[in-house]
Amino acid sequence: MYREWATGLAGAVAWSRVVDEPEAHRILPDGCLDLIWSDGRLIVAGPDTIAHEMTSPAGRVYAGLRFMPGTGPSVLGVPAHELRDSRVRLDEIWPQRLVDQLTARVGAAPNRAAALVDIARSRIEVDPVTAAVVTGLRAGRPVAMVADEVGLSERQLLRRSLAAFGYGPKTLARVLRVERALALATHGVPAADIAARVGCADQAHLSREVKALTGVPLTKFRISVRPTVDRAPGRRRTYAR
Repeated sequence: MYREWATGLAGAVAWSRVVDEPEAHRILPDGCLDLIWSDGRLIVAGPDTIAHEMTSPAGRVYAGLRFMPGTGPSVLGVPAHELRDSRVRLDEIWPQRLVDQLTARVGAAPNRAAALVDIARSRIEVDPVTAAVVTGLRAGRPVAMVADEVGLSERQLLRRSLAAFGYGPKTLARVLRVERALALATHGVPAADIAARVGCADQAHLSREVKALTGVPLTKFRISVRPTVDRAPGRRRTYAR
């Protein structure tokens, strides 16, 4: 069972998950970064550029805090590109003694996700420039236009994007475009209409983009819709195999 809810922190949502049966699935790129407690460890899931394969045994319990694109680095204190396409223990980033204390605190908490929120509360910052970049790219505006809107050169925007998102603005735009396309697909929108609405040249272009980022053809795609409390935005999408 999966649950997700608002945290009161700008740029972050909390989630929890209990695995009822052994399963294998793919975590799809969404521009987000997660801090996760599981099996007595604190783990950081970096921003993905391709689908990440994951298996979970029955009975595994997860608690997580998902940072929307650009917000995670302020909490972790490292640029996002150092975590790209990776899953690392928090003690590889923060001092071992501190992580041991935090791991024990989260593990003993009645609500582990809420304990993760407490860890992030004093650290999280939302950069208005970064937020504006996400808004512009999500709306489908060209990178050059977005750079101009936020007062940066394209080279400056690239450097800032690598640190904030883990990859450049063109890659983030692709990730956000495919994410939107898959959301439309789950509502039964025809592929040709999806291509037009997300800014792909045609249906073939859309199919290539989806396959490149997810590893799954659009025609065979299905998304596991997990129950949530308030259906807060930013849920990490999975493809159940």
